[in-house]
Amino acid sequence: MDLKQYQIDLNADVGEGINNEAFMMPYISSCNIACGGHAGNEVTMLKVLKLAKDYDVKVGAHPAFPDKENFGRVKIEMPREELFKSLKLQVYTLIELSAKAGCRVTHLKPHGALYNLAVNEYNYAEIIIDVILDINPDLKLYAPHKSVVAQLAKKSGVGVIFEGFADRSYNNDLTLVDRSQPNAIIITPEKICKRVLKMITEHEVETISGLLKPITVNTICVHGDTNNAIEILRQLHEFLISKNIKIGTV
Repeated sequence: MDLKQYQIDLNADVGEGINNEAFMMPYISSCNIACGGHAGNEVTMLKVLKLAKDYDVKVGAHPAFPDKENFGRVKIEMPREELFKSLKLQVYTLIELSAKAGCRVTHLKPHGALYNLAVNEYNYAEIIIDVILDINPDLKLYAPHKSVVAQLAKKSGVGVIFEGFADRSYNNDLTLVDRSQPNAIIITPEKICKRVLKMITEHEVETISGLLKPITVNTICVHGDTNNAIEILRQLHEFLISKNIKIGTV
C-alpha cells in the first residue's frame, strides 16, 4: 500500500480554559476556537487567534449552546430564533477578532451537545447551516460523514470536511459513546495511533463493541481537554509522518 497518497488534517478544540494551546499548535493544522458559548471570551479568543497565526494553523469557530455552567455538553431547550442569534453572535465575534489578529475564520464546528444533536436531528442541523449561510456561505463545516447536518450542508452548497475522533469511542451507529460511560475517552497514544491510521488508510473504525464500521475522514480531532492531549498529539503527529501521511488542511 502506497501511503504517500494520503493526507489528513489534525484539528483540536481550543480556547476552552485549559491554556495549553501554545503546546498543541506545533502538532495541528487546524483549530476550533470556543467563542463564548460554552467557554471563551474576547481575551482568550484573541490569544488563540494570534497563536494560530504564528503557527500557520487554520482557524474555525466552535459555537455551542450558551451554557458555560455545563460546558455546552447538555441539551438546552430554547426557542429556535434565540439559539440562532446566540450562535451567530458567537461566530461573528470570532470573525471580527480574527481580523484584528491578522487571520481569518475558514470553518465552523459545533461543540458538544449541539454537535451531537445535529448528527441526527434536522432542526438543529438546519440552525447550524442557516448560521453559516447568513454569515458566510464559504465557511466549511466540520461534521461526521453521513450525518444529517453534513447531508443538509451539501444540499445547501456548504462545503463539508468529514471529521473523525482520535480520542473518543464510537457506538455501532458511529455516534460517540457518551462521556459518562466507561471507556468513552481513549487516552493511550499507541492505541490512538493505530485506530487513526486505520481510519485514514482502510476507512474503518473499531466500535466500542469491537465491530469494524466504514468511516470517511478528512480531519481528525483530538480534544484539548483530554488529560494528555499534548502527548497524544505529539505521538500521533510523529506516527503519521513516519507513515508518509501528510498533515495539512484539505
